[in-house]
Amino acid sequence: MRSPSILSTTPQAPSPARTRGPARAGAAIFDACQIGVVLRAVMFVEAVVAAVTLFQASAPSEWLMLLATVTGGALPATLLWLLSACWLKKLLGRLPHAGQYAAGALLGAVAALYGCGLLRLTGVVGSAPWIASALAGAMFAALVMAALVLRARGQTPAAMTARLEELQSRIRPHFLFNTLNSAIALVREEPAKAEAMLEDLSELFRHALADEGESVTLADEIALAQRYLAIEQVRFAERLRIRWDIDPAANGARLPPLLLQPLVENAVKHGVEPSPQGAKLRIRTERRGSMVVIEVTNSLPPLLWADEPLPRGHGIALANVRDRLNLLHDVQAQFSAGIDRNAYRVRIAIPAEA
Repeated sequence: MRSPSILSTTPQAPSPARTRGPARAGAAIFDACQIGVVLRAVMFVEAVVAAVTLFQASAPSEWLMLLATVTGGALPATLLWLLSACWLKKLLGRLPHAGQYAAGALLGAVAALYGCGLLRLTGVVGSAPWIASALAGAMFAALVMAALVLRARGQTPAAMTARLEELQSRIRPHFLFNTLNSAIALVREEPAKAEAMLEDLSELFRHALADEGESVTLADEIALAQRYLAIEQVRFAERLRIRWDIDPAANGARLPPLLLQPLVENAVKHGVEPSPQGAKLRIRTERRGSMVVIEVTNSLPPLLWADEPLPRGHGIALANVRDRLNLLHDVQAQFSAGIDRNAYRVRIAIPAEA
């Protein structure tokens, strides 16, 4: 046997590095290092500045001038707080939760004083409102931190819901029965191939039931997809034609666990199963600068253009994949799916570095 350990159904204990949850000891309760966080914080501050300056302006031109003036201090202060919170992320993670809130609010006050000082030095304002600026900065920092904490906590139920949907998608009775029937048929004639099929099936179930943590590498996902397609290759034989274009430089990118396999499963279900001639599958990865591109493409069955086309899926798996990518990579993740030149293509772009 290739690996006796994979026949065990006991989930492996997660490594300490994969333990997740914003509430654990030694972890920051908020993360200001993501591009999406920076964009949202800047937009939030600018929206508040725009609303507040409306009370002081009597004409649109006066409001625009006042908005530009206040922005000259608010925007640098906001960026300074975000950079400081990101740079001190590990240090803040060592503090208790109350200490992290206090430190974040203090950083907000210091950043606001910096922005107020800029306006004072440039002569934009005559008398600088130091106390008001410090209090406003601490308040804005507290609001942003609270929003980040709520978002981090909101990932847990969403991830659990996605996890349940994945397990339902992964452990389908018809797939299990077909695999076991194929293995039984091979036991006498080709016992080695039957054993390999059962090992691949065991590995799929082990990954589906184990707690993999928040993310895994692209290399792990590719290895799991290869095992799944090895099982389907025995079932469909020459009807399933697979092409792998794997870029080793992209293997270190981080993905939510069990993300690639449902895309491959969809390609088999909607491309190979309905067609007597089978279908071509192509799985491609490529690193492009700071991004990694992942594509899963399957040729479409001819019946799709018949008078009565085959039933289409509901897109639940695709929506699941999109949501989980957004949870892990926020605005840095890109996802698209659709028909392209008589083939169905799913394209994912994620950061190359975690």
